[in-house]
Amino acid sequence: MVTTSIVRLGESIIRRCPIPSDVDAVTTIGAEAPRDGIEAVWARIVTLYRTGVHPAVQVCLRHRGEVVLHRSIGHARGVAPGQPIDDADAVLVDLDTPVNLFSAAKAVTTMTMHKLEELGVLDLDDRIAGHLPDFARHGKHRITIRQVLTHRAGIPSLPSHAFDLDLLADADGVDELVCDLEPTRTAGGPPAYHAVTGGFVMDSVARAVTGRSLRDILKAEVKEPLGLKWFDYGVAPDQTDAVAHNVTTGFPLTPLMSRHFRRLLGRGWEEVIELSNDPRFLRGVIPSGNVIVTAGDTAGFYQCLLDGGTLDGTRVFEPHTVARAVADDTGRGMSFDRMIGMPFRYGDAGFMHGTDTISLYGWNHPRAFGHVGMSNSFTWADPDRELVVALLTTGKPILGTHLLALPQVISEIHRTFPPRT
Repeated sequence: MVTTSIVRLGESIIRRCPIPSDVDAVTTIGAEAPRDGIEAVWARIVTLYRTGVHPAVQVCLRHRGEVVLHRSIGHARGVAPGQPIDDADAVLVDLDTPVNLFSAAKAVTTMTMHKLEELGVLDLDDRIAGHLPDFARHGKHRITIRQVLTHRAGIPSLPSHAFDLDLLADADGVDELVCDLEPTRTAGGPPAYHAVTGGFVMDSVARAVTGRSLRDILKAEVKEPLGLKWFDYGVAPDQTDAVAHNVTTGFPLTPLMSRHFRRLLGRGWEEVIELSNDPRFLRGVIPSGNVIVTAGDTAGFYQCLLDGGTLDGTRVFEPHTVARAVADDTGRGMSFDRMIGMPFRYGDAGFMHGTDTISLYGWNHPRAFGHVGMSNSFTWADPDRELVVALLTTGKPILGTHLLALPQVISEIHRTFPPRT
């Protein structure tokens, strides 16, 4: 009894969730085409789960158009660091459990804006103030849509009052917030990650030029035609209980790290995670951070992009739209992001890209495109490998027991799917 209490205390301090002794009992396996090496990838994911920082993991890999790995492991709700698993409260995650993409939602918003350009209602190089005149306040009259999508608009920070979740139900209030943003960087300069602001700006622009929100546009132009179940900004009011809970895990942040993330996100790390489980957050439209999906539907979306805008015979984007969106012809290479404090390869159309060395997606993925989400969710496609990866997690660690296991997952995917020679 004393030993058990000590173990639970330790797990609470390092914020590690309990792991059931029989992980197969909390695993769901979907339909998968046979592929050599898949069990090695899955073994790495199980090892990541065993670190205790992710109560739930969903994964879907597609190779050459086929689903070769589609599984989930863990609990969607009712599991927390330092607490024993209570079967009365714990709910298993499965392949249909919706999960929040957080910042990986930016890739979805990017393609929705490209769709509006395809429909002829705007150009990504338009000045935002040309569609939303009040946006010109505080010297923002020259900022373009593309600069926002690529984190070069100079408006990375939200004021603290913007995190009033009741504001999400007030479109006019969101527009006023967007128009009143004050630049903290020079537009068109080096990237400074727009963690939340960019999505709100895009929604205001979409409503100004079409009379429809990004939610309505995504639903009509992508989600419904492709038959995706959960692929949406937020969920309906009666569906909030279905969404997997996000859990603060990993070692507590140092004061310096806490200040860094407050500067980046506008609120503290743990505050943002707590807000993300609020029904108002889950019902709202936060285009930079609350696309609610499954790994399977996310992989289907990227397969659509890999195949030039079609999925299972249904076209939702023209080939030239996809080609422009996923190309990276900027020649910039890696750029040091002034908000995150790390180098990234941002394209010229809204995606995070791979490199011919090390990147978010592993080693030597120069044409890979995708986006990551807070804090260990990875979504990308690689044309050179004919590969799609959707790895979604619900634990939100920065430092923790996962720091070796997570890179090993990415490395195993790389080894299993080498480029074609």
